[in-house]
Amino acid sequence: MSYWLMKSEPNVFGIDHLAARPNHTEPWDGVRNYQARNMMRNEMRPGDQVFFYHSNCTERGIVGLMEIASMAYPDPTAFDPRSQYFDPRSDRERPRWFLVDVRYVRHLARTITLAELKAYADGPLAGWPLLRRGNRLSILPVTPRQWDFVLSLEGREAETQAVAVE
Repeated sequence: MSYWLMKSEPNVFGIDHLAARPNHTEPWDGVRNYQARNMMRNEMRPGDQVFFYHSNCTERGIVGLMEIASMAYPDPTAFDPRSQYFDPRSDRERPRWFLVDVRYVRHLARTITLAELKAYADGPLAGWPLLRRGNRLSILPVTPRQWDFVLSLEGREAETQAVAVE
């Protein structure tokens, strides 16, 4: 199994949108970056675990978990002239763009913000592409160690908040 982080703007398609979809599943369409496409097409497999990251908003960060629900297949929005993701150079015989279906797993107990993640850039999250200045990829690999560490932050903060209330 592999681990990933996938970014989306919450006002376009956020974790609440995914949770509300039939079977909590949706095609992750509209990716128009070759490196991100290659990860979906060549590396993602059903069952892979994914951090859902809200980008381009006031509180950027990891808001939930999802899983890859399908192998990659051609992105139909590339062939639809009415779609904002239409690509006239893509054709059905040799598709240029691919997608995977993703399935909602759960919301995190709290948002793990980008600012909080950056605090660990010289420690457990060293080298993570998400924390590199200027990285704009919408899909990023996550190592098992990074995955476990980020999930540990969810619980640590909840414990801190519980102590503060008492």
